[in-house]
Amino acid sequence: MNLHEYQGKEILASHGVRIQRGIVARNAKEAVDAAKQLTEETGTGWHVIKAQVHAGGRGKGGGVKLAKNLAEVEQIAEQIIGMNLITPQTSAQGKKVHQVLVAEDVYYPGDSETSEFYMSVLLNRASGRNMIMYSTEGGMDIEQVAEDTPHLIFTEEIDPTIGLLPFQARKVAFNLGLSGTAFKEMVKFVMSLYKAYVSSDSSLFEINPVLKTSDDKIMAVDAKVTLDDNALYRHKDYVEMRDVREENPIEVEAKEVGLNYVDLEGNVGCMVNGAGLAMATMDLIKMAGGEPANFLDVGGTADAKRVETAFRIILKDPDVKAILVNIFGGIVRCDRVAQGIVDAYKNMGDAINVPIIVRLQGTNAELAKELIDTSGLAVHSAVQFQEAADKVKEVLA
Repeated sequence: MNLHEYQGKEILASHGVRIQRGIVARNAKEAVDAAKQLTEETGTGWHVIKAQVHAGGRGKGGGVKLAKNLAEVEQIAEQIIGMNLITPQTSAQGKKVHQVLVAEDVYYPGDSETSEFYMSVLLNRASGRNMIMYSTEGGMDIEQVAEDTPHLIFTEEIDPTIGLLPFQARKVAFNLGLSGTAFKEMVKFVMSLYKAYVSSDSSLFEINPVLKTSDDKIMAVDAKVTLDDNALYRHKDYVEMRDVREENPIEVEAKEVGLNYVDLEGNVGCMVNGAGLAMATMDLIKMAGGEPANFLDVGGTADAKRVETAFRIILKDPDVKAILVNIFGGIVRCDRVAQGIVDAYKNMGDAINVPIIVRLQGTNAELAKELIDTSGLAVHSAVQFQEAADKVKEVLA
């Protein structure tokens, strides 16, 4: 589950991480009121207005701007709220901005003593350990830094049975070229950041940039946070942070009915039971010359109602030109799945307007094939993986 910047900063602050302070506003008037409040609390006269969407590169799309007075705060907030923000991480249509973060300006005019760093905490799947990735090149596209100057990317792996040790935090500060008060502040920042990551059961904490001010304070100016959905039962307060407006509406609908669905950019819809089989099916489609349009795991129960729901969700994607159903009958009997497909097809009528290939293997697979073949419906049955692949190629031709 992705969070907005202001939500990520709330988690950081609750674990002792210094942040760039800000207040969320949903219209221009709230933005002006927020700016006034920040001026009273921090003394800042300038404010940064930041679009709150689940995407990076907001500044490049015009979603982050500096306001030097209240009139500019109101003007910029009116421009950003309601706009479709297009960034390198959004679709061509962009994302609609529903709210902005009015933040204190932490960059002093003419100050050359500030420094920007990059820092993230994530899981290194290759080693099975958490990892701090950091660089002296903050405020930039870290992907570009990794490509052009990989020697400026540092990593520090953490043994999960021990946790982050003080000497590792000191190593981070040293590699960033800090000394004196800034060094001590960075050590504290790193320790608190890792604590926030572990305590919130996150899969990613990315701070770009981490700022060293001219008076040697270390703070998070931005925050990109992804929480582990599987751990949300331990964080009821975090569940309320979900903003479904930022998520794919088809994925939201699928989640509500208990289907594991991920939208992809392809032309062949997939309906499979089991994540491993789903991945293999996507490979099968690719090898047959198609592109998977989705990942959809219907789970262990594939009755008529569930199959019908899955069909309807897949067909919401206008790019789908065919559907491949690939079910292994272990927990569920293949003949019941076949009957579910037949019933769903009849219930949906003309709503199904693309070819359907069905491969059922496992318990009662032969009976299931017979049900499909004698149904009189425009459904192609297959037994072997290769046979299913050939039929996918055939219907796409």
